[in-house]
Amino acid sequence: LGRRVPAYDKSGEEHYNMLSAYHKALRGSDPQGALYWMARMLEGGEDPMTLFRRAIAMAAEDVGLADPEALKLAVAARDAYHMLGAPEGYLPLAEMTIYLATAPKSNRTMVALSAALEAARRTPAEPVPLHIRNAPTSLMKDLGYGSGYRYAHDSPTAYTPQDYLPPSLAGQAFYVPGEMGFEKRIRERLEWWEK
Repeated sequence: LGRRVPAYDKSGEEHYNMLSAYHKALRGSDPQGALYWMARMLEGGEDPMTLFRRAIAMAAEDVGLADPEALKLAVAARDAYHMLGAPEGYLPLAEMTIYLATAPKSNRTMVALSAALEAARRTPAEPVPLHIRNAPTSLMKDLGYGSGYRYAHDSPTAYTPQDYLPPSLAGQAFYVPGEMGFEKRIRERLEWWEK
């Protein structure tokens, strides 16, 4: 009876305010704030799966390929919670929260997805270039399907430059890696391939 009652409404405005605060603290690289809002929601009776869902989305949206381990860790933490239950399962939740808050951040995957979806909506009827079409029949081969395709593994670097986009989208860059974390290595690899 002496314990203070948490100010939390699992289905009202405070639920969404605290979930937003949790996500924004993760995105803003503040493990203290993220842990606090996580704990407030748990103390208020929130289903931990709500926190895991938000964190898994955040790992893909805000950490992305700057740290590809983030999404794996978030999913593993959720699975660990399923195995352990409360209160032991709060440990992987806290570990995931700290990891995501302190991970390098990049939203380049989200930007790339948005750009690719926009291009797909803008060009919904572009044909697949002949050289990258499947050619399972003689007729298809006679029509030029697969003609000129270069198998990447025939190269010692397993990279063979060729066009994979329709001509109307040639040169379009949907994904442009950032400078943080693992994306720096992706950028270097793409630049090396371009040379």
